[in-house]
Amino acid sequence: MSLLGIHLTLLIGPTVPVPALPPLMEALESVEVTHSDEGRSGFQITFQAGRSGPSDLVDYALFRSPQVKTFNRVILIVTINATPRVLMDGIMTHLQLSPSNQPGASTLVITGEDISVMMDREEKSVEHPSQGESMIALKLIAAYGQYGLIPLVIPPAMLDPAPPTERIPVQQGTDRQYLEEMARRHAYVFYVTPGPAPLANIAYWGPPVRMGIPQRALSVNLGAETNVESINFRNSALEPTLVSGKIQDRDTNKSTPVQSFASTRPPLASQPDWSVNQPNVRRTKFRQSGLNRAQALARAQAMTDASVDSVVAEGELDALRYGDLLKPRGLVGLRGAGFSHDGFWYVKRVTHTIRKESYRQRFTLTREGLGATTPVVTP
Repeated sequence: MSLLGIHLTLLIGPTVPVPALPPLMEALESVEVTHSDEGRSGFQITFQAGRSGPSDLVDYALFRSPQVKTFNRVILIVTINATPRVLMDGIMTHLQLSPSNQPGASTLVITGEDISVMMDREEKSVEHPSQGESMIALKLIAAYGQYGLIPLVIPPAMLDPAPPTERIPVQQGTDRQYLEEMARRHAYVFYVTPGPAPLANIAYWGPPVRMGIPQRALSVNLGAETNVESINFRNSALEPTLVSGKIQDRDTNKSTPVQSFASTRPPLASQPDWSVNQPNVRRTKFRQSGLNRAQALARAQAMTDASVDSVVAEGELDALRYGDLLKPRGLVGLRGAGFSHDGFWYVKRVTHTIRKESYRQRFTLTREGLGATTPVVTP
């Protein structure tokens, strides 16, 4: 599918995907891909599913295609400004046929999830003796090398070794569930992002990426420079949470206080809500047990860090005017919305909707408060 300088390539196959057959590409109507830093990313591809001629009397032609089978691998590549980008690498999990009495109105919808769905197929009861959480994460990801997973694991600041004489980490659930469970203890995220090349994927287990080179700026109300078609902001002052309590230190067997005072994440706002509203910030009790003091402090800090993104921006842009793909799980600059909302944001979620006549990107941005931390952002 070509769209005024943007070209979409569709690869489908049981093991090694190959270019979609011409009948599939001719019937392609729309593509929707959603990437998020929480939960699996997904895709939905809609085809026109008409029946015509003697060969279609038995069944729809699309259903006779060997490429339209559940658990086939699907790769979507978008070429924009002559640069190919892997938009999705996933597994086909659902087929939905909607016949219609109106000519040309029947549709076949293929729905799937990113490669990490294959890590969520088997519940296990597995022990991981003498292994810290980052080592366990590396081991679990490495077991899926046949899907091109490249592990990128960031060890937490507070390592949590597990001497077998004290305890043995036990996994109860699927590999993906256990990776997410371990990530939540440190306010980390786990996700699989496609690329940088076809058939390759980065499996990331670590903190949200709030540092690095920001993407091309989103521009609001800037005349010819405008690339955002709509945007709205909301601020939930009840989100930030400070944690306090006491634990019985398992090493010393003494009662010791546990408390968090501020967020340790790199600031994106000059007026973070957890600081500006300090007297009214929500406070919760730390109720975990079986930890030493250092581990408890790390868990309490993770609870605070996970809660501080109280300002959310949602909007939509035209990919043709933006001239690039907005990628989640990283930073982007925003300009033209006023000092309170300009500056850098963390891109939490992006949904790409591609049709023959348009390419739209809906986005969700987050940060911890109002006020820009820089006078300008990269255009």
